Amino acid sequence: MTSDTIGNEAPGVAAAAEPSAARVRRPRRLWHAARRRIAWLSTTRANARAGLVADVLAACALLAAGLTRGDNRPGTSLASVLLGLLVFSFVEYCFHRWLFHGRVELLEQGHSKHHEQPLADDSLPFFAPPLAAFALAWLLAAILPTTTALLFTGGMAAGYAAYGLTHSVFHHVRFRRLFARRWAAAHHIHHFHPDSNFGVTSPLWDIVLRTRYRPAPPRSAQ
Repeated sequence: MTSDTIGNEAPGVAAAAEPSAARVRRPRRLWHAARRRIAWLSTTRANARAGLVADVLAACALLAAGLTRGDNRPGTSLASVLLGLLVFSFVEYCFHRWLFHGRVELLEQGHSKHHEQPLADDSLPFFAPPLAAFALAWLLAAILPTTTALLFTGGMAAGYAAYGLTHSVFHHVRFRRLFARRWAAAHHIHHFHPDSNFGVTSPLWDIVLRTRYRPAPPRSAQ
């Protein structure tokens, strides 16, 4: 083999060893295409309604899986579910206050859009929250008894399902009963006073952390 032959083959060897520009760009194109499809899906009414159903089914599946296990104990099971609900109510408050109204640009922009268009159908892809709930149950089962992990996560999933249903009802239903009207009004107030009433399903953490809306006292007549 002559030196000329070696010189002629070297570029071909280098090209074969190096990934082509098309191969590098293809995963990026697929990723951007997937993001566009998920973004479109997240704005559809069908996705919003499927999400409500999927959230309820995920919570029921986790709770049923925990309650039907042989080592289920009524007292411990009830405590696990209630703790899951309580923890979710705090997570709901934290996300709403410090992420949706915070400095995380992507979350803040999405939530600002909801404030501008409360009746829009923007929501997470219907499959994302159930997958997250099942993943959390699997992770907790590595450090907790499986029954406890399932019921705790089931409680959190039930809280999330309640959050989705409650939030949807608040914006689409006009209540007649006084208690329901006051419950919904607390969230509607948040849309006019976004620095207060961060809890949607419960006012608990707004009361504890002093972000419950309080109307200004009327000025005394001069």
